[in-house]
Amino acid sequence: MTVRVQREVFDVTQLIASLQAKDPGVGAVVNFVGYVRDINQGEAVAGLFLEHYPGMTERSLQKIIDNARTRWPLRAVEVVHRIGPLSISEPIVFVGVSSPHRQAAFEACAFIMDYLKTDAPFWKREDVAGGARWVDARDSDRSAVVRWADTPQEAAMQRVPA
Repeated sequence: MTVRVQREVFDVTQLIASLQAKDPGVGAVVNFVGYVRDINQGEAVAGLFLEHYPGMTERSLQKIIDNARTRWPLRAVEVVHRIGPLSISEPIVFVGVSSPHRQAAFEACAFIMDYLKTDAPFWKREDVAGGARWVDARDSDRSAVVRWADTPQEAAMQRVPA
């Protein structure tokens, strides 16, 4: 189980290969790669700058992975998130999991990404025509984590306020 926060571009092919790594117990590998888009909220984006809270960010990501491991039988997990200045079409984040079964791999990958978007201490600044703006988690990101709640009380705590 690996967590990395880095400035450097990552090698997706290498990360995917590491998830299987000749482990005969792996039946499925699922991954997500997020890229810098050229448009957000209907406005052209020239680039991004990502900041994080060193130490706390890695611990937060590890906690998300640990929670996923209690829910699904995971063989390996790789989470790599970039920081610093990023250009359009550059990769931002990689989340990959391997598991004996495909459904567990799909669900665990989605779970990790959903919580990463809402709970990991990253701050994203977009460069747009009118200057720079800080971007908060979207309501859709906050709503996505509700599906993972184990109890109605937990779901209520995660809902987006009306």
